[in-house]
Amino acid sequence: GQTVLRSACRQAREWLETYPSSPPLFVSVNLSVKQFNEPGLVKNIAQLLERFQLPPRCLKLEITESVFSDNIEAAVGLLTQLRELGVQLSIDDFGTGYSSLSYLQRFPIDTLKIDRSFVTQMMENEENLAIVRTIVALAQNLGMDVVAEGVETEDQLKLLRKLECENGQGYLFSTPLGTQQLDQYIANYNVIDVPTALVA
Repeated sequence: GQTVLRSACRQAREWLETYPSSPPLFVSVNLSVKQFNEPGLVKNIAQLLERFQLPPRCLKLEITESVFSDNIEAAVGLLTQLRELGVQLSIDDFGTGYSSLSYLQRFPIDTLKIDRSFVTQMMENEENLAIVRTIVALAQNLGMDVVAEGVETEDQLKLLRKLECENGQGYLFSTPLGTQQLDQYIANYNVIDVPTALVA
């Protein structure tokens, strides 16, 4: 986990210098439950940000709802410390885990990511569509960004736009890319047209 974080911060710094934009590009890194609970996580991240002179908002940490199931108070404290560093925080696969609405009021979360299982079936399943609509509205009402995962078709994209979902992630936009491929992908587009979330 530390190796991935270090590589992500180094790469984000390079992209920040090569492709300046407003707002700046950011890189998202998934944290496992084990990594989230490791002693010294906040200190390690602070050191990486300083080492690479990376603005904290250029790093987004993605966690799943399972990190809340063991000790909510400890999770609140850790997330608060991470937020104080200035990094962004995202709940990945939202709607499939603990999903207690009470913690959303307490946790300093920037983004909810709608699990792909809801997005891929929302065209055929009214219940899934209702869940997607509800999560989008919930995020907006709480002042959070929202990302739909697993976007694969133009019809899905049109429906998500109709629901006023702000961001999407999936094969419709790009297959997973290595660092060199992604660098070329960014270079081929005007930077203001490039999706600003680059997932590690």
